[in-house]
Amino acid sequence: MVTVAPAPPLPAATVRGRPRPSVRGLGPNWYATVMGTAIVATAGAGLPVRVPGLGGVCRVVWGLSVLLLGAVLAARAAHWARHRDRARADLLDPAVAPFHGCLPMALTAVGAATLSVGAEVIGVRAAVAVDAALWAAGTLAALLTAAGIPGLMVARHRIGPGEASPVWLLPVVAPMVSAATGPALVPHLPPGQGREALLLGCVALAGASLLGTFLMLPLIFDRLVRHGPLPAVLTPALFLVLGPLGQSTTAAGGMADAAAYTAGAGGLAAARFASVVYGVPVMGFALLWLASAGALVVRTARRGMPFAMTWWGFTFPVGTCVTGAAALSRHTGSHAFGWLAVGLYGALVAAWGLVAARTALGLARGTLLAP
Repeated sequence: MVTVAPAPPLPAATVRGRPRPSVRGLGPNWYATVMGTAIVATAGAGLPVRVPGLGGVCRVVWGLSVLLLGAVLAARAAHWARHRDRARADLLDPAVAPFHGCLPMALTAVGAATLSVGAEVIGVRAAVAVDAALWAAGTLAALLTAAGIPGLMVARHRIGPGEASPVWLLPVVAPMVSAATGPALVPHLPPGQGREALLLGCVALAGASLLGTFLMLPLIFDRLVRHGPLPAVLTPALFLVLGPLGQSTTAAGGMADAAAYTAGAGGLAAARFASVVYGVPVMGFALLWLASAGALVVRTARRGMPFAMTWWGFTFPVGTCVTGAAALSRHTGSHAFGWLAVGLYGALVAAWGLVAARTALGLARGTLLAP
C-alpha cells in the first residue's frame, strides 16, 4: 500500500505567495545604502562651483543618511541577536565576508557628511563631536576588518580558481576612507601634538590601505583576463575599483589642506605639490577604469542584469572620484578638474536616484529581504 503524506504547510516567509521580509536576510552589504547616500551630500558640498538650491538638497540627503545609518545599525544588531547562525555563516562565506568592510565606511562617511553639511543644521560644535565619535568608531572597525577579513580568507575560507572579486577591496579600502575624512578634524584640535598625531595617523591609514589595494588589484584583474566577465549580478562591483583610486586622491588632498595647521609655508607647498603629483595620474587611471567598467556594465545590461544590492557600487566609488577631482581642482586651479567633478556628480546623483528607487521597490515587494 502506498501512503501519500500530506503536503507540508507553506513556511511563513511564503504565505500568500509573497516573501515576508526578515532581518535574517539583511547582510552587511546593506551599509552600502548609507555610504552611497552620505557621499551624495559630502560630494555636493565640496563641488568647486555653487549650484543654486544644492545646499538645501544636500542637507536633506545628509539627514536621510543619518536615518539610514540608525536603521541599518538597529537591523544588523537584531540580525546578530536573533540569527547568530546566519551571522557567523556570513563571516565564513568568502562571497559575503568582505562586505563587513562597509560598516566602518558607513560610519566615517556619515561623520564626514555631518561636519561638511550637517554643521549648518546642528551647529559646528555638535557636528565636530558627532564626526569625531563616528570617525573614531569607524577607524577602529576599519582596522579590525582590514586585518580580520583577509585573515579569514587565508585561514578559513576556501577560494577556488577564478573566484577573485572586486568586493575583496572593501575591507582594505575602509582605512582609506578614514584617512580621507580624518584631516577635516585637524583644525578643530588644539595646536600641538594632537594635530600632528591625527594627521600622521591618517597618513599611516592611507599607506596601509594603499598597499593592501596593490595586493588585491592584480588578483582581480587576473581573474577578469583569465576567466572573462563577472556574473551579471556581480558586474556592478567592477565600480568598486574606483573606491581606492578616488578616495586616495581625496585623502592626499585633505592631508595637504590639513598641513596648513601642522607645517610651515614650505611644508604646506610641498604637501600640496605631492597631492597633485599623486592625484593626477591616479585620477587618470580612475577615468580609464570607469570607461572600461562602464562598457562591461552596458554589455551585461543588454543581456540582462537583474537588480541586486551590488548596484550600490555605482554610488560611493563614483562619489570618491567627485571629491578627488574637487581636491585637484582646488590645488591646481584647473577648471578642467572642476568640470570633471561636476560631471561625475551629475552621474552620481542619477545613479543614486535609480538605485535608491529600485531598493525601495524591492523592500516594498519584500524581495530584497526574503529568505
